[in-house]
Amino acid sequence: QVVESCVAAAGYSVGEFAALVFAGALGFAEALYAVKVRAEAMQKASEAVPSGMLSVIGRREANYKFACLEARKHCESLGIENPICEISNYLFPDSRVIAGHLQALEFLQENARKYYFTRTKMLPVSGAFHTRLMEPAVEPLAEVLKSIEIQKPLVCVYSNVDGKKYMHSKHIQKLLVKQVVSPVLWEQTMHSVYERKQGTEFPYTYEVGPGKQLGAVLKKCNLKAWKQYNHVDALEDEEAADT
Repeated sequence: QVVESCVAAAGYSVGEFAALVFAGALGFAEALYAVKVRAEAMQKASEAVPSGMLSVIGRREANYKFACLEARKHCESLGIENPICEISNYLFPDSRVIAGHLQALEFLQENARKYYFTRTKMLPVSGAFHTRLMEPAVEPLAEVLKSIEIQKPLVCVYSNVDGKKYMHSKHIQKLLVKQVVSPVLWEQTMHSVYERKQGTEFPYTYEVGPGKQLGAVLKKCNLKAWKQYNHVDALEDEEAADT
């Protein structure tokens, strides 16, 4: 019943492929193959440069872009050419993920107080995803997506790249490629999905899969919408079947 009455879908980073499969825009097997190519290409790009991702929670006065600029200047002083340090994920108000050269991220951690960062934590990933350091992964993914049949989604799917609804199949093909080197605008997407007139009820929201991280982000972005949130663990049914 929930699936039948669903009005919108969104997926975080690689989860966008799952959202598009759910909405009927991509076939499951083709999407899985595209994800495999994407993952391998991104891993290869990660191995080329020592890079990573830093989760940051900042105070209201934190200026993330200025902090990134100073971190890039620090890298240049170390002799690194064209250093990368930029926001790669907008999570919720006062929370960002910054990605780029490891030296830049280390600089931000050491100077966290100066930039009004209250908490910084390196993420357990091998590279600076959703930054220009992923450019070598663009072409392999673009080639695969050209060979896959993409339909117009049956329900609205929101893009990580601009936080707006996908309009047609060519739009999906273009933005899925761009997503690899663009920041994930998840906070902006949450505002787009739940924008409604005063007094209009919020829809039920289901997070499908392991963990409740997206629910936690929704709570920070929109408390009223979060009150209608449910989590569906992908493994629950399988475990029940085994017992």
